[in-house]
Amino acid sequence: GILCQGRGSAANSAVCYALGITAIDPVRMGLLFERFLSMERREPPDIDVDFEHERREEVLQYVYAKHGRHKAGMVCEVICYRGRLALREAGKSLGLSLDQVDRLSRVASAHGFQVTPDVLKEAGLSPTDGRVLRTLSVAKELEGVPRHLSIHVGGFVMTREPLVDLVPVENAAMPGRTVIQWEKDDINAVGLLKVDLLALGMLTALSKCFALIRQHHGRELSLATVPPEDPKVYDMLCEADTVGVFQIESRAQMNMLPRLRPREFYDLVVQIALIRPGPIVGNMVHPYLRRRHGQEPVTYPSEAVRGILQKTLGVPLFQEQAMRLAMVAAGFSAGEADGLRRALSHKHAEERILPYRGRFVEGCEARGYARPQAEEWFNHFRGFAHYGFPESHSASFALIAYASSWLKCHYPAAFTAALLNSQPMGFYAPHTLVADVQRHGVEVRPVDVRRSSWDCTLEDGALRLGFRMVRG
Repeated sequence: GILCQGRGSAANSAVCYALGITAIDPVRMGLLFERFLSMERREPPDIDVDFEHERREEVLQYVYAKHGRHKAGMVCEVICYRGRLALREAGKSLGLSLDQVDRLSRVASAHGFQVTPDVLKEAGLSPTDGRVLRTLSVAKELEGVPRHLSIHVGGFVMTREPLVDLVPVENAAMPGRTVIQWEKDDINAVGLLKVDLLALGMLTALSKCFALIRQHHGRELSLATVPPEDPKVYDMLCEADTVGVFQIESRAQMNMLPRLRPREFYDLVVQIALIRPGPIVGNMVHPYLRRRHGQEPVTYPSEAVRGILQKTLGVPLFQEQAMRLAMVAAGFSAGEADGLRRALSHKHAEERILPYRGRFVEGCEARGYARPQAEEWFNHFRGFAHYGFPESHSASFALIAYASSWLKCHYPAAFTAALLNSQPMGFYAPHTLVADVQRHGVEVRPVDVRRSSWDCTLEDGALRLGFRMVRG
């Protein structure tokens, strides 16, 4: 009975959909299977599943109990020295005071390690102090050096052979968990299966909201049975009335909603993908909006490219589109396209995609595409290096965004009670959620010694606050 939904590349797989791991039909949405699995990669797929955040530990302990500690372990993460951390540790070791270390890390985060004497003076530090200069040089050397092992957010390795025959295992700091001493890149290198068991606060809230609706309205709902394509929900979204809704509640998303004006599910998929560092850096947002509103013509250099980019009006917004363009326009094999995708999603993507530039541009030219067009596409890809989305991931999140929007629209009291009962989570503080539901005409009754439960509940259509809201 724990609410869960697969996301990421697994949503490109019809088998994951048929097994109920993911909730997006990849055939109906035309998703790219090679993003999940390709013949050339010859390695296990990466499957990510989100669970209710309050019950994820139950899932983790279930995996340990089912497979045994000798065959299941969590993946580690190697925490490396970066920027401020490197400076602080170097400065403290070399005898600088905490105040000096703070000031030095502030100027270094603005200027990198190339700090001029004038900048040091402005920060109240002596440019001739040997310890300050030595701190900068030591911190620069420490950049990227491993510092300690941490536990991965949810990566689980399961093996047929005993885990200790393959990799060192240690107890985690948290009770009841063991962790292997390799990170995800090490696992990929040797082809171990990793499943990410992640936590999502909104799934906790949805689960509690469905329970409240069952209890107080006698209606049985689930993620799969929330009525699709409800015009009233899209009217609400066009007015940016999204306080508490999943993924589209931030100020930036609220600003985009009245401009994009979503009217169907795929518009939500695009909305979630647009407000990301990738599309913003890759200069994709304004061209998409101009084309959507008919202010700019949509043209395609070939029918093959039209088939790839038509859904997003000629603007490559998703990693799958980058892979398809590389295969269709530049002649990449599926394996090479996946190599490009991996480079794009790596934390050092800016450097890793450079070797692909010449191959991509020349491949496009050889197939009759103009060089400026090929370079424009590749510059869009560079935007993905700043956290672009796979289309399948955006679609999975859009499903939860739509479900939470539908509940807010039709059952505002139950939805807000569920959000309050799932704190801490989301973008807004409890008092903001309460003020928002009052604006929608719902009566909110205060905590009452005689009537309140621990959780917030419904009372004759009103929202009764629970004891969990009391501080102190």
